[in-house]
Amino acid sequence: MFTGIIEEVGHLEQLRRRSTGGVLSIAARTVLEGTHIGDSIAVNGVCLTVTSLTGAGFTADASEETLRVSNLGQLTPGAGVNLERAVAVGARLGGHIVQGHVDAIGRFLSRRPSGNAVTMRFGFPPDIGRYLVHKGSIAVDGISLTIAALGEDWFEIAVIPTTLAWTTLPHLTPGAPVNLEADVLAKYVERLLQYSSSSSSPSSASRLTAEHLRALGY
Repeated sequence: MFTGIIEEVGHLEQLRRRSTGGVLSIAARTVLEGTHIGDSIAVNGVCLTVTSLTGAGFTADASEETLRVSNLGQLTPGAGVNLERAVAVGARLGGHIVQGHVDAIGRFLSRRPSGNAVTMRFGFPPDIGRYLVHKGSIAVDGISLTIAALGEDWFEIAVIPTTLAWTTLPHLTPGAPVNLEADVLAKYVERLLQYSSSSSSPSSASRLTAEHLRALGY
Protein backbone atom coordinates (compact mmCIF):
# COMPACT_ATOMS: atom_id res chain seq x y z
CA MET A 1 0.00 0.00 0.00
CA PHE A 2 1.26 3.46 -0.92
CA THR A 3 0.18 7.09 -0.54
CA GLY A 4 1.28 8.63 -3.84
CA ILE A 5 3.78 10.94 -2.13
CA ILE A 6 6.99 10.46 -4.11
CA GLU A 7 10.15 10.09 -2.04
CA GLU A 8 12.69 10.50 -4.82
CA VAL A 9 13.26 10.26 -8.55
CA GLY A 10 15.46 7.28 -9.38
CA HIS A 11 16.81 6.27 -12.77
CA LEU A 12 16.52 3.11 -14.79
CA GLU A 13 19.96 1.63 -15.31
CA GLN A 14 18.88 -1.43 -17.25
CA LEU A 15 15.85 -3.46 -18.26
CA ARG A 16 16.88 -7.04 -18.95
CA ARG A 17 14.17 -8.76 -20.97
CA ARG A 18 13.24 -12.38 -20.37
CA SER A 19 10.70 -14.69 -21.97
CA THR A 20 8.45 -14.25 -18.90
CA GLY A 21 9.04 -10.54 -18.29
CA GLY A 22 12.08 -8.58 -17.27
CA VAL A 23 14.41 -7.42 -14.50
CA LEU A 24 14.67 -3.70 -13.77
CA SER A 25 17.82 -2.23 -12.25
CA ILE A 26 17.04 1.10 -10.59
CA ALA A 27 19.55 3.62 -9.30
CA ALA A 28 18.26 5.17 -6.06
CA ARG A 29 19.30 6.40 -2.66
CA THR A 30 16.50 7.55 -0.34
CA VAL A 31 14.23 4.52 -0.80
CA LEU A 32 17.09 2.17 0.09
CA GLU A 33 17.00 3.31 3.73
CA GLY A 34 15.46 0.56 5.84
CA THR A 35 14.59 -1.48 2.73
CA HIS A 36 15.15 -5.25 2.62
CA ILE A 37 14.91 -7.88 -0.06
CA GLY A 38 11.23 -8.75 -0.43
CA ASP A 39 9.97 -5.26 0.40
CA SER A 40 7.69 -3.36 -1.96
CA ILE A 41 8.63 -0.19 -3.81
CA ALA A 42 6.35 1.64 -6.24
CA VAL A 43 8.17 2.44 -9.48
CA ASN A 44 6.15 4.94 -11.51
CA GLY A 45 3.17 3.76 -9.50
CA VAL A 46 3.75 0.05 -10.14
CA CYS A 47 4.18 -2.07 -7.01
CA LEU A 48 7.37 -4.12 -7.43
CA THR A 49 9.22 -6.44 -5.06
CA VAL A 50 12.88 -5.79 -4.31
CA THR A 51 14.96 -8.80 -5.39
CA SER A 52 18.43 -7.46 -4.67
CA LEU A 53 20.08 -4.41 -3.12
CA THR A 54 23.32 -2.60 -3.78
CA GLY A 55 24.76 0.54 -2.30
CA ALA A 56 23.46 2.52 -5.25
CA GLY A 57 20.13 0.92 -6.12
CA PHE A 58 17.97 -2.17 -6.33
CA THR A 59 16.57 -4.69 -8.77
CA ALA A 60 13.00 -5.88 -9.19
CA ASP A 61 11.29 -8.45 -11.38
CA ALA A 62 8.39 -7.44 -13.62
CA SER A 63 6.08 -9.92 -15.32
CA GLU A 64 5.28 -9.65 -19.01
CA GLU A 65 1.78 -8.51 -18.02
CA THR A 66 3.22 -5.71 -15.88
CA LEU A 67 5.45 -4.52 -18.72
CA ARG A 68 2.50 -4.63 -21.12
CA VAL A 69 -0.10 -2.75 -19.05
CA SER A 70 2.27 -0.09 -17.67
CA ASN A 71 4.88 2.24 -19.12
CA LEU A 72 7.74 0.32 -17.50
CA GLY A 73 8.26 -1.73 -20.65
CA GLN A 74 8.77 1.46 -22.66
CA LEU A 75 11.48 2.93 -20.44
CA THR A 76 14.99 3.39 -21.77
CA PRO A 77 18.23 3.46 -19.72
CA GLY A 78 18.61 6.76 -17.92
CA ALA A 79 14.86 7.43 -17.72
CA GLY A 80 13.68 8.97 -14.46
CA VAL A 81 11.20 7.00 -12.36
CA ASN A 82 9.09 8.07 -9.37
CA LEU A 83 9.87 5.96 -6.30
CA GLU A 84 7.96 5.39 -3.07
CA ARG A 85 8.38 2.80 -0.35
CA ALA A 86 5.30 1.04 1.00
CA VAL A 87 3.62 3.11 3.72
CA ALA A 88 4.31 2.04 7.30
CA VAL A 89 1.41 1.42 9.68
CA GLY A 90 0.84 4.57 11.71
CA ALA A 91 2.45 6.87 9.15
CA ARG A 92 0.65 9.97 7.88
CA LEU A 93 -1.45 9.37 4.77
CA GLY A 94 -0.37 12.49 2.93
CA GLY A 95 -1.89 11.57 -0.43
CA HIS A 96 -4.55 8.91 -0.93
CA ILE A 97 -4.69 5.12 -0.86
CA VAL A 98 -2.62 3.86 -3.81
CA GLN A 99 -2.31 0.12 -4.40
CA GLY A 100 0.36 0.17 -7.07
CA HIS A 101 -1.97 -1.61 -9.50
CA VAL A 102 -2.11 0.25 -12.81
CA ASP A 103 -5.59 0.54 -14.34
CA ALA A 104 -4.62 2.02 -17.70
CA ILE A 105 -1.97 3.86 -19.65
CA GLY A 106 -2.83 7.49 -20.31
CA ARG A 107 -1.03 10.11 -22.37
CA PHE A 108 0.39 13.48 -21.43
CA LEU A 109 -1.23 16.10 -23.65
CA SER A 110 -0.17 19.60 -22.65
CA ARG A 111 0.88 22.02 -19.91
CA ARG A 112 0.28 25.71 -19.28
CA PRO A 113 1.23 28.16 -16.49
CA SER A 114 -1.42 28.82 -13.85
CA GLY A 115 -0.26 31.29 -11.22
CA ASN A 116 2.58 29.70 -9.29
CA ALA A 117 1.46 26.26 -10.47
CA VAL A 118 1.32 24.45 -13.79
CA THR A 119 -1.87 22.95 -15.23
CA MET A 120 -1.21 19.64 -16.98
CA ARG A 121 -3.68 17.78 -19.18
CA PHE A 122 -3.75 14.02 -19.65
CA GLY A 123 -5.79 11.80 -21.93
CA PHE A 124 -7.31 8.57 -20.65
CA PRO A 125 -8.93 5.49 -22.29
CA PRO A 126 -12.72 4.98 -22.02
CA ASP A 127 -12.60 2.04 -19.61
CA ILE A 128 -11.24 4.16 -16.76
CA GLY A 129 -13.48 7.20 -17.25
CA ARG A 130 -16.26 6.03 -14.94
CA TYR A 131 -13.87 6.10 -11.97
CA LEU A 132 -12.77 9.72 -12.43
CA VAL A 133 -14.59 12.59 -10.73
CA HIS A 134 -13.96 16.32 -10.46
CA LYS A 135 -11.92 17.02 -7.31
CA GLY A 136 -11.32 13.28 -6.92
CA SER A 137 -7.95 11.56 -6.55
CA ILE A 138 -5.90 9.84 -9.23
CA ALA A 139 -2.35 8.48 -9.29
CA VAL A 140 -0.30 9.49 -12.34
CA ASP A 141 2.98 7.57 -12.53
CA GLY A 142 2.50 6.92 -8.83
CA ILE A 143 1.91 10.57 -7.88
CA SER A 144 -1.19 11.35 -5.83
CA LEU A 145 -2.98 14.18 -7.64
CA THR A 146 -6.37 15.90 -7.59
CA ILE A 147 -8.47 16.23 -10.73
CA ALA A 148 -9.04 19.97 -11.28
CA ALA A 149 -11.00 19.65 -14.54
CA LEU A 150 -12.55 16.69 -16.32
CA GLY A 151 -13.63 16.11 -19.92
CA GLU A 152 -14.90 13.13 -21.90
CA ASP A 153 -11.43 11.72 -22.50
CA TRP A 154 -9.10 14.05 -20.60
CA PHE A 155 -8.47 15.45 -17.14
CA GLU A 156 -6.35 18.27 -15.80
CA ILE A 157 -4.32 18.63 -12.64
CA ALA A 158 -2.79 21.73 -11.05
CA VAL A 159 0.76 20.91 -10.07
CA ILE A 160 2.46 22.95 -7.36
CA PRO A 161 6.21 23.77 -7.54
CA THR A 162 7.13 21.22 -4.87
CA THR A 163 5.54 18.37 -6.83
CA LEU A 164 7.29 19.52 -9.98
CA ALA A 165 10.61 19.56 -8.16
CA TRP A 166 10.24 16.08 -6.64
CA THR A 167 8.78 14.08 -9.53
CA THR A 168 9.24 13.29 -13.20
CA LEU A 169 6.31 15.49 -14.30
CA PRO A 170 8.45 18.35 -15.67
CA HIS A 171 10.17 15.95 -18.08
CA LEU A 172 7.02 14.66 -19.78
CA THR A 173 6.69 15.46 -23.48
CA PRO A 174 3.38 15.50 -25.40
CA GLY A 175 2.27 11.95 -26.15
CA ALA A 176 4.36 10.40 -23.37
CA PRO A 177 2.69 7.38 -21.72
CA VAL A 178 1.79 7.61 -18.03
CA ASN A 179 0.50 5.00 -15.61
CA LEU A 180 -2.97 5.75 -14.25
CA GLU A 181 -4.52 4.27 -11.11
CA ALA A 182 -8.01 5.37 -10.12
CA ASP A 183 -9.17 5.67 -6.52
CA VAL A 184 -9.75 2.11 -5.27
CA LEU A 185 -12.86 3.22 -3.34
CA ALA A 186 -14.67 3.94 -6.61
CA LYS A 187 -13.94 0.44 -7.89
CA TYR A 188 -15.19 -1.25 -4.71
CA VAL A 189 -18.39 0.80 -4.67
CA GLU A 190 -19.02 -0.08 -8.32
CA ARG A 191 -18.53 -3.79 -7.63
CA LEU A 192 -20.79 -3.73 -4.58
CA LEU A 193 -23.56 -2.02 -6.51
CA GLN A 194 -23.20 -4.46 -9.43
CA TYR A 195 -23.32 -7.45 -7.10
CA SER A 196 -26.32 -6.04 -5.26
CA SER A 197 -28.31 -5.42 -8.44
CA SER A 198 -27.60 -8.91 -9.78
CA SER A 199 -28.23 -10.77 -6.53
CA SER A 200 -31.19 -13.14 -6.53
CA SER A 201 -31.54 -13.05 -2.76
CA PRO A 202 -35.05 -11.93 -1.71
CA SER A 203 -33.71 -10.41 1.48
CA SER A 204 -33.56 -6.63 1.23
CA ALA A 205 -31.11 -6.62 4.14
CA SER A 206 -28.52 -8.39 1.97
CA ARG A 207 -28.89 -5.98 -0.97
CA LEU A 208 -26.64 -2.92 -1.10
CA THR A 209 -28.30 0.24 -2.37
CA ALA A 210 -27.22 3.81 -2.98
CA GLU A 211 -29.39 4.85 -0.02
CA HIS A 212 -27.61 2.35 2.21
CA LEU A 213 -24.22 3.67 1.10
CA ARG A 214 -25.28 7.23 1.89
CA ALA A 215 -26.44 6.11 5.33
CA LEU A 216 -22.97 4.65 5.91
CA GLY A 217 -21.36 7.97 5.04
CA TYR A 218 -20.21 7.38 1.45
